[in-house]
Parts: sequence; C-alpha cells; structure tokens
Amino acid sequence: MKSKYQNAGLAENIVVGLDIGTTKICAMIAAKDADNRINILGIGKAENEGMARGTVTHIDKTVRALQQAVEDAERQSGIKVRAVNVGIAGDHIQSFQSRGVIAISNPENEIGRKDVERLLQDTKRVALPSDRRIIHVIPQEFIVDGQDGIYDPVGMAGVRMEANVHIITGGITAVQNIYKCVERAGLEVNDLVLEPLASANAVINDEEKEVGIVLVDIGGGTTDIAIFEERTIRHSAVLAIAGKKVTEDIRKGLGILNEQAEKLKREHGYAYLPEIVDDAPILLPRLGSRDEMQISRSLLCQIIQPRMEEILEIVALEIKRSGYSKHLHSGVILTGGGSLIKGTAALAREVLGMPVKIGIPAGFAGGFVNEVENPMYSTCTGLVLHGMKSVGSTGYEDGIKSDKTNIVKKIIDWFNEL
Repeated sequence: MKSKYQNAGLAENIVVGLDIGTTKICAMIAAKDADNRINILGIGKAENEGMARGTVTHIDKTVRALQQAVEDAERQSGIKVRAVNVGIAGDHIQSFQSRGVIAISNPENEIGRKDVERLLQDTKRVALPSDRRIIHVIPQEFIVDGQDGIYDPVGMAGVRMEANVHIITGGITAVQNIYKCVERAGLEVNDLVLEPLASANAVINDEEKEVGIVLVDIGGGTTDIAIFEERTIRHSAVLAIAGKKVTEDIRKGLGILNEQAEKLKREHGYAYLPEIVDDAPILLPRLGSRDEMQISRSLLCQIIQPRMEEILEIVALEIKRSGYSKHLHSGVILTGGGSLIKGTAALAREVLGMPVKIGIPAGFAGGFVNEVENPMYSTCTGLVLHGMKSVGSTGYEDGIKSDKTNIVKKIIDWFNEL
C-alpha cells in the first residue's frame, strides 16, 4: 500500500479512517508494526452541526468539524494526514440485487482475476436514474457451468460464469458533497465505504457472518442495517431515524437546551423501564426564570423508551422485508452511540425477539486501544480495518468492490454530459 502520509521512522502502511456522522466527526490514525499488528496512533473527535440524516446540509460547518477532528488526531500521532478512508450513510443510500454472466475466453478455460472483474462489470449494467451512482458491488455467489455455491472461482475451469451480487448506490449530489468537504479540508478521499459495512469489519467475526447475523448501528442521524449470511452481505439499509430524535424528544418533553438533553440521555437515560434499579431523582439545571427542578429516572425513561421502540420496530420490519429473518442464528449486534443508552439491548431483545449483544470494536494491538473499545467508534475503526486489508489487482476484497478510483471522474463526466 502506497503511503500518503509523512512521518520519519514509521512504516508506510498507515491508514486514516474518517467517520463523518450527523452529530460527530471522528478521525482515527493507525499503523501496522513489524509484527503486522495494528496500533491506534491518534484519535480526534468533533461535534458536527453541518449534517442532517447522514447528508451534508452546511458545508462550512462540516469542514470546520472535519478539520478539528483530523488536527486532534494529527496532534496525538505526530503524523500529517493527506488521504482518508471515508464512511458514507444517509437516507439516500439504496441497495438491490443484480446478476451477470460472461463466457470464459481463456483457451484452457481457466478462470482468472480479469474474468472475475469482467463479470462484476457486467453486473453493473443496470438502468440507474441519472442522479444515482454505484458505491459498492458485493459478490454473493459465483456459478460456474451451473455449479453454484462458489465464493472464489479463480483457478477453476469453466466456460460460463455467472454471479449474484449486492449493489449499493448513493445519491450523486450527496456523494459529491462528501468529497467537497474532504477536499476543502485539504485532504483527498482514498476510499468511500458504506458505514454499516465498515462497522461490521470492527464488531462481527467470520463465524457470525457464516451462520447469519444482523448489524444495527444506531448513530446520531441514521440507523444502519446490514444482514450477513454465509460470510457475505445479503441485505443493507439506512434508516433516517436515530439517536438525535431521542435527544429532541427529551429537549421538548422537559423544556431544556439541546446540550442538556444530550447530557441527560448519556448520563441518566434508560431505554427500558424494567432495567431501572435505582430510581434516584435527577436535578435539572436552572433555565431562564425557571428554578432548578427534579425528575425521576423512570420519567426520563418514559420519554426515551417510545422513540427507541419505534427505531427497533422499524429495524424489525426491515429484517422481515429482507427475507432473512429465519436465517439470523447469531442474532443481533447493536453498535453505534445510540446503543450506549442503558437498557437498549434488553429492549431490542423484546422488540426483535432474537439474541442481542453490544458490539465493541476489536482487532487492535496497541496505542489508544482502550479508548476505541466503545460502540461509538465502530464505524471509524472499521474504516481503518478496511484500509489495512490488501486490495488485489481486481480491486475487490472480502466481497466488497468499491469504485474509489473512478467515482470522482464519473461525477465530473456526468456534469459534463449535462
């Protein structure tokens, strides 16, 4: 992997993950040591007021928050960042299944990497609206001369090869605005990755992906869903409702400031009433002419729980719509900042009717390891792990095919055509 960072004495395999979220932006710098272990060298975080439901609404505010997060990570690590792996989400994200077929032109009928790449290109020959572009093409299964269930056909013999793939698309203007923010901050986009795929890299292992599992990443502006079975993604969705709605409910219900509501949610909030053991009173700060007042934890829970139930009920509908609800033998992994509300896992077990656990990022050896072992860093750590994986000559790895080298050119070409 070619280095795009400058720092004397460090190896070239340094990767930066950049999670541009609705409520916060997180930057993370990591590197592999001589023993091929991944160390976290720097973490930066900044509040973001320039996005709504995962899409940019104010470029200048997003750029300032992005710069602050990156500068904090640079200060901790002593590394100057030039390029980043960026996560993308938002209610503009859509996905669907596609199928392609090609003939093997090799005289010996041996399938090579170029044949796989040609087949993946064929699966992209679908009619898309002019305002949408493909972000990922994820192979689910290859079929060689009628034999299905093949996950890596390279080296096999055959004359006809087919593939079933999962295609993820995004709104071209939403993608372009992400690029604009990164470039205005003086950086370049090394890769663009769907956020639930990145989070899955950090909190789900291969065995769980094999038997079937659903990732539910409750962020600030969106709730991301990714369903895995037989080690590949089967369904993905982004819901435009998440933790920010909970904060708004608290703010309106108690008549307090947004910052106070967020603090109440983090420090005293419960998502499930039976989980409250100590119903101690909470002191609300003085506001204007209003004196200080007290509320109980159970009252706060009565504000939070209905919204969390709504989020999880929509997740349940999405799981049912995918057709994989009976295949999820590993249950559900909850992650993201929204999963930190106490009692969320218990509420999810009741609403979804499946085993539920909180997903914590793993796979790191040294540096700021303790700091990143938190669900709110799942996407950022996943982006780092994605960047660390060596990419083959076809440009696809672990079933993820990204248009990182052509997406900017496609955007420019599209505007030129107009």
